[in-house]
Amino acid sequence: MAKKTDKTEKKKSSTKRKIIKAIFVKDRVIAEKSDASRDLYNQSRFGTLLGTGELQFNTIEALYLLEKGRIELKEGRKKLTFDKFLHIAEELEPQLWTRFCVFKDLRNRGYMIQTALKFGADFRVYDRGVKPGEDHAKWLVFSVPESQGLTWYDFSAKNRVATSTKKRLLIAIVDQENDVTYYEIRWIRP
Repeated sequence: MAKKTDKTEKKKSSTKRKIIKAIFVKDRVIAEKSDASRDLYNQSRFGTLLGTGELQFNTIEALYLLEKGRIELKEGRKKLTFDKFLHIAEELEPQLWTRFCVFKDLRNRGYMIQTALKFGADFRVYDRGVKPGEDHAKWLVFSVPESQGLTWYDFSAKNRVATSTKKRLLIAIVDQENDVTYYEIRWIRP
């Protein structure tokens, strides 16, 4: 019986994910150069690989990974908890919580997500099973708090951006309970 227990324990420890060490400097989160960080990038496309072999996360990715227990984040020698890092990050990005709720919801549903700053959107979302770089994103996502709403001008501008980049427009409305409702908008040609 002891042999079976030993094998089971070895199997559990080998399949357990390693926690990646990362540091927060100014507005950047840099993960150590390691097999674990490279595996995280290759499997899930979190972060951006730097020329040094390190992995850089945006604040939303870092929050998500911190909440999931995948990274250990420090600022100098001080370990940052999820709540402490959230407080710091919200000072850097005013709409961070709304965007984080959308990011978390889409990631938990199995979608690959990249930033879409160059398109003036919050995120580019790839269909399930598609990794960035293998194909183009299917949607451009704009995160909107339920209390804020959109003007017709804002809506038209977002739709124009999505259409010009040959992507579908996805408006993500985040309510007060942090639940996300998605509205997909497509052009119809009569």
